[in-house]
Amino acid sequence: MAEYEFILEDEPRPYVRRITLNRPEKRNALHNRLRGELFAALEAADHDAEVRVTVIRGAGKSFSAGYDLTQDVTKNVPFHTAPGDAYWPRQVAEGWFRIWDLAKPVIAQVHGYCLAGGSELMAACDLAYAAEDAQIGYPPVRLMSPPDTQFHPWMAGMRQAMELMLTGDAISGAEAARIGIANRAFPADELEEGVLGLAERIAKIPTDLQQLNKRSVHRAMEIMGMRAAIRAGTEIQALGFHQRSSREYMKTLAGGLTKALDERDAKFGDYRTKGGDGSKGSDESE
Repeated sequence: MAEYEFILEDEPRPYVRRITLNRPEKRNALHNRLRGELFAALEAADHDAEVRVTVIRGAGKSFSAGYDLTQDVTKNVPFHTAPGDAYWPRQVAEGWFRIWDLAKPVIAQVHGYCLAGGSELMAACDLAYAAEDAQIGYPPVRLMSPPDTQFHPWMAGMRQAMELMLTGDAISGAEAARIGIANRAFPADELEEGVLGLAERIAKIPTDLQQLNKRSVHRAMEIMGMRAAIRAGTEIQALGFHQRSSREYMKTLAGGLTKALDERDAKFGDYRTKGGDGSKGSDESE
């Protein structure tokens, strides 16, 4: 296995590769260098005959609190995306499909905060298992834009997706499993063993057959229009940044990210403004 700066790798069970996002001090905020390492590790696992399934988890208190808002999104990109309006959501959606199109199954092991870009990473994985008390949501819809990768209607259905998009509220891992964003939820102290147990079962099936099993589900979703809809959604996301409310909000970020995010969420009384949950600190992601 290669040496990386922002991820860790191990093999906790036979034929199981595990990737740990390793920026715990930033709640595993996803910047382009971390994204590049993640894609490289996943692609290496796809070529490794000793790997049949990969698990992605986060170090520290969270899976991932989202994209790193302090980064220049045009720097250190892991692959080329045509420039112009909607550049960033197209870069993100293309990364989503790089995971989607891998031969081998990828599992998201979700705990703590799984917000915005973190929830997009979770959704890109073939399977998602969450701690019952995980917090999964997309708060940028409140004052920034719709999601970069608009997976919600496809996984949660119209009514549930509409509520999530119109409130920006987070849901628990247990609720995510109930509405279909996650496969199932485990008590937090049982999550790791639960995920590894399922990974072991998946790894019993040889890759040459398993890749067809995985692809059959994806092709059905693509025939129904999922891939085209997510690509079209990148343009809707870009329109969000041209709206007056979004432009005014983006100006407030210059006065401090944490302050701006707190002001956004204070009226809802959640996320960083809820208090008492250890969520305050390095709040430079979504």
